[in-house]
Amino acid sequence: MEKQIFDGQPVVAISNEHDRRTFLRSALIVGVGAGFVGYKVGDPTSGSRASAWAGNLAAPSAKGDLEILNYALTLEYLEAEFYVKGLEAGLLKGRELDLVTPIRDHETAHVEAVTATINDLGGKPVAKPKFTFPASTFKSRENFLATASTFEELGVKAYHGQVTLIDSVEILGAAASIAGVESRHAAILADLTGGEPFPQPIEASLPMSAVLKAATPFIAG
Repeated sequence: MEKQIFDGQPVVAISNEHDRRTFLRSALIVGVGAGFVGYKVGDPTSGSRASAWAGNLAAPSAKGDLEILNYALTLEYLEAEFYVKGLEAGLLKGRELDLVTPIRDHETAHVEAVTATINDLGGKPVAKPKFTFPASTFKSRENFLATASTFEELGVKAYHGQVTLIDSVEILGAAASIAGVESRHAAILADLTGGEPFPQPIEASLPMSAVLKAATPFIAG
């Protein structure tokens, strides 16, 4: 692994498959913390699509850590694709680009690492869904950064909504490490959009049902 400077502070950059696996052994599962909350929750089809999607994911409290990991993986797929598309659109430059590029790399690494961990545990990684984003999302830096900030801020709450359902002490301990990275993402995006990087002393949480409802508008199938 190598260090990557993130707004003046060093963080770990994952450069190969061995590093990804090692990373997951010592600091796993941010997927829940990379949960997604969109701005089309009022979509009249959200309820039915959320139910259909949720039907493909067993409730973590009933099925255990593999299901939590697959829930994490689905959300990581979404966030990773969002950042890849956003940076490909060429909307950012200077300091903004320097800060958001590592976030994209982190989310891509999370997808690969969570997938490898599910395989190592004898599970089957959930297939990547097709995603859709409102046409305006990648038309301006303001729209892209506002959406990114929403994803990160409420995504941290989604992660905390699942942490008490993790059975493995090792995974639970590692979760705190990556949750810290996700919180850094949220703080950076809040700063870039004129928000409050540190809105409260204690993080709130969201249940899986709320995250699924919010993420559904971005899932095409």
